[in-house]
Amino acid sequence: MAARAALLLLLLGAAGAGPAPAQGSRGDREPVYRECLTHCERRNCSGAGLRHFRSRQPLYMSLTGWTCKDDCKYECMWLTVGLYVQEGYKVPQFHGKEPASAFASFLNGLANFVMLNRYKALVPRSSPMYHTCIAFAWVSLNAWVWSTVFHTRETNLTEKMDYFCASAVILHSIYLCCVRTLGLKHPTFANAFGCFLLLFLACHVSYLTLVRFDYGYNMAANVAIGLLNLFWWLGWCVRNQQRLPYVWKCVAVVLLLQALALLELLDFPPLLWVFDAHAIWHISTIPVNILFYSFLVDDSLYLLKANSDILKID
Repeated sequence: MAARAALLLLLLGAAGAGPAPAQGSRGDREPVYRECLTHCERRNCSGAGLRHFRSRQPLYMSLTGWTCKDDCKYECMWLTVGLYVQEGYKVPQFHGKEPASAFASFLNGLANFVMLNRYKALVPRSSPMYHTCIAFAWVSLNAWVWSTVFHTRETNLTEKMDYFCASAVILHSIYLCCVRTLGLKHPTFANAFGCFLLLFLACHVSYLTLVRFDYGYNMAANVAIGLLNLFWWLGWCVRNQQRLPYVWKCVAVVLLLQALALLELLDFPPLLWVFDAHAIWHISTIPVNILFYSFLVDDSLYLLKANSDILKID
């Protein structure tokens, strides 16, 4: 360990400065990490070293595409973390933090699946919002599956699927709001608006895939549609809070989601070397998702009863 500490100090001196302030998923830019990665790949990822790695690599790692370079990244991440802790420096964040986010994404997906089945068990198919809510649940579940995959195995494909599926959830939430607020009385408008949202998603995905993957544009687009979703739902809730006492659940969900999204802007070393702001954000959305499904159940049952009362009057 003393030799490793000496190597750390040598590398820090060669870099001309102490370690940069910790930033989300930027530990791979640290000079100590990069130097370790260069030595590891040179030693283990060619010739006899590569043959040795492949001979001891478990089958499941081969099937998931885990390469020698991936193994070096993982090894150097923990070596860098250990050295930084020993010398009292702030621990940088790495892509290796993602197991916590992957597990949180899996729990979100599990919560969505459980609440989907609960919704189907409690709400009859004759409820006006039944099919729209079921579709929303499946779109959300798909997004959490891809979030789990992305945080488990980060590639260009899994990254794009994570972003695109997240955008689909926000757009479907807007469509859900449109159907609930206007579409039940004006289904033609809701169908036209749904087609517009599908066209927008297709153009959004096409631009990011075929032109260039612009992180700034992707964030701006998601913030814009997220704010539209926020104010549309809040406006409907304010108008109906006296008549529908359960709408507080919807208000709590949209406000909490916006507040929790601020975790993405925070920058702090991972708690216990594992739970960074991104992982904590994913964990915090689990109860929020459950609360939103509770709102959907209450609202769907209310609409079913309201329709039944109208039919009885007719």
